[in-house]
Amino acid sequence: MEEASLAIMEVLGVSLGLGRGYYRDFFADGSSIMRCNYYPRCPEPDRTLGTGPHCDPSALTILLQDGGVDGLQVLVDGAWRSVRPKPGELVVNIGDTFMALSNGRYKSCLHRAVVHREHERRSLAYFLCPRHDRVVRPPAPASPAPAPRLYPDFTWADLMRFTQRHYRADNRTLDAFARWLGPSSCSIAPSSNGPAQAEEAV
Repeated sequence: MEEASLAIMEVLGVSLGLGRGYYRDFFADGSSIMRCNYYPRCPEPDRTLGTGPHCDPSALTILLQDGGVDGLQVLVDGAWRSVRPKPGELVVNIGDTFMALSNGRYKSCLHRAVVHREHERRSLAYFLCPRHDRVVRPPAPASPAPAPRLYPDFTWADLMRFTQRHYRADNRTLDAFARWLGPSSCSIAPSSNGPAQAEEAV
């Protein structure tokens, strides 16, 4: 999974004119996460969710869905669409960290997981994340008239702490996170007091 995610980062770097190594090097010493999800059968599936709507805070998520039981849904044009599992295929989606790294040129994906009345479901998710203290910022613009910065500098530790405290069922996590950070552009140390002071404004 790690090598697959770094290979995808090479492709994304080329697509943005940065070359194969730019994002691969950025994530080479990262603090990525592997998680196994289990969704039991539920007699009333319309009254519960396996995982509520959210965007992943990571840069990239690679998901292996188990068997023929679907459950992953993405929001497309205001409607939830199922992503049906196919043998040997992986699902890849962009997360908030890469949306910030690309200054909004790539968008994070709002998604959720639903449960079934008759079938249990499993999935394996790999979340590509940078090192905790690495500063997340888009590359220096080559254009003399660059697009304005959409998000402040931050560290993965900052964003992870924010998402653990504040759940959002929409695609506005980075906007709320920027307000939470406050006037300072980035708090390198995880123990910084700056973001905590802005918590009430989220």
